[in-house]
Amino acid sequence: MPAYYSSVPENLQTGLAYLGGSVFTNNRTADSDFTREQEETVANEPVSHLPLQMLLYFNTYYFPCWWFSAVFMLEVKFHYLPAHYQALLIIGVILLTVVEVARLYLGYIGNLKEKVPELAAFWLLSFMFQLPVLLFFLTDEEIIILPLERAVHSLYLLFLLAQILASFQALRAMTRKLTLLFHLRQFGKVASIRHAGMSPVHGLSYRRSVLPMSLT
Repeated sequence: MPAYYSSVPENLQTGLAYLGGSVFTNNRTADSDFTREQEETVANEPVSHLPLQMLLYFNTYYFPCWWFSAVFMLEVKFHYLPAHYQALLIIGVILLTVVEVARLYLGYIGNLKEKVPELAAFWLLSFMFQLPVLLFFLTDEEIIILPLERAVHSLYLLFLLAQILASFQALRAMTRKLTLLFHLRQFGKVASIRHAGMSPVHGLSYRRSVLPMSLT
């Protein structure tokens, strides 16, 4: 698989990359207080977030336990719930399961391969979808929250909050690195043009005049 392949569609990838650059970067430019040596050191360091990767690893094993517990508890209390809550809980579990699979995949790819669009999609799914649904499962007393449900949902919520915080830190580090790499590449391009005797404006060579000159 080519290194430049992305699992996110191109238009969505562009939007997520812009979101990551505008929200998570520190907006440091060439006038930052870093020396060039410090910038090169930071740009060459890997920024994959180890705590986030550990959380994703344990979440992968915990999610099947959560799913079986949630389905079992839903079956136990299903006939005691109003019809609209029955539909809401079934749809919530199905959507949360589908999104969780996509979310964990994007988290793995975005963190290990340092891809900002994938990791930004992971953060958005965690914060804007999984978190509200899980809070609904934990706070709405009309759905008859059983003790086992409260325990497994609470642990899942801790995983989710920790991943949101860790992915935010990872995105800040990745966008900062991309900003530094962009700055270094621009600096290197200008330097290479000047060393090659090229005009930095028009890309034309600096040559001696071809007009006849007096020997004196």
